[in-house]
Amino acid sequence: MSVVDNVSFDAILAALKAAAEETRLRILYLLARGEFSVSDLTDILGQSQPRISRHLRLLCEAGLVERRREGAWAFFRLAGGGGLPAPLRALVDALPQDDALLARDLERLAQVREERARAAGAWFARIAPEWDQLRSLHAPEAAVEQAIRDLVGPAPVRALLDLGAGTGRMLQLLAPQAQRLVGVDASPAMLQVARANLERAGVTRAELRQGDINALDVERGAFDLVVVHQVLHFLDDPGRALREAASALAPGGRLLAVDFATHEHEFLRTGHQHRRLGFDDAQMAAWFTAAGLEPRQSVRLPTDGPDAAKAGCAGSGGDGLTVVLWLARDPRVITDWSPDGQNSGVA
Repeated sequence: MSVVDNVSFDAILAALKAAAEETRLRILYLLARGEFSVSDLTDILGQSQPRISRHLRLLCEAGLVERRREGAWAFFRLAGGGGLPAPLRALVDALPQDDALLARDLERLAQVREERARAAGAWFARIAPEWDQLRSLHAPEAAVEQAIRDLVGPAPVRALLDLGAGTGRMLQLLAPQAQRLVGVDASPAMLQVARANLERAGVTRAELRQGDINALDVERGAFDLVVVHQVLHFLDDPGRALREAASALAPGGRLLAVDFATHEHEFLRTGHQHRRLGFDDAQMAAWFTAAGLEPRQSVRLPTDGPDAAKAGCAGSGGDGLTVVLWLARDPRVITDWSPDGQNSGVA
């Protein structure tokens, strides 16, 4: 995890004072392993909700923890994507896992994660038939994911933003090369699925946020890769969503949109809430340009998948869906760098 540099003496002292209490130090120890609700922490620590809420409020006021709304719920995580003043980071890292109290916390943490996974699995099982029906019409997920890896390339990604995070698969796929991971989805239920899937995969540093893709509540100009995977066809105004996505890009950053080529499977509109029946290259290029981006590349993955009627799609025709990956780039370039390596100007 990252460490906050150049922190003032007063800030470090305030942080240490805020953490210098048994429950608050245990909370920081847990939040170093993921994000949790008040209810989660109440179950893990065996304390009352008002007491846990008070400790979290103090940690938030000290700038050590941040609170994120997710529908009627609130989740807490270490501030700044996991950054802590170096002395406090070292202190949290040095806490002995074999300490009896901390060991019990970790045991209860495992139980909370197991309950999350069970609840997420039950919810996803209810919608799985719809997902299976759609997957049967297009190229295998493994082929799509390999194409995404190839197009993104092997270079490290400083900050990744996944819009319409769904089950968290894109965050999991690109986690090995991304320093920071942020996923946004409108559905609290899907975020629960994503959280369980990421925890199961050992990806505990992803920031998951409930939000509207048409009005993003994320840092502007902060991400060098934004992914919009199988989302645009659900939207009334995909161009607006792409403009919002572009606003989150850092200079020189890239936007990857993955969706379907134009098709005539009307059943997807009536049975799966698709607002758009795919997109063509000209339309995507126009949206990219309107968002201030340079269209760079498109990759098509056609399929000779099963007859749609055999997949239970009467009246949709027999052709499968073609998945397309469209890549665009922010044309701005960094023109000046400050001595500490921070960008101070773009062109």
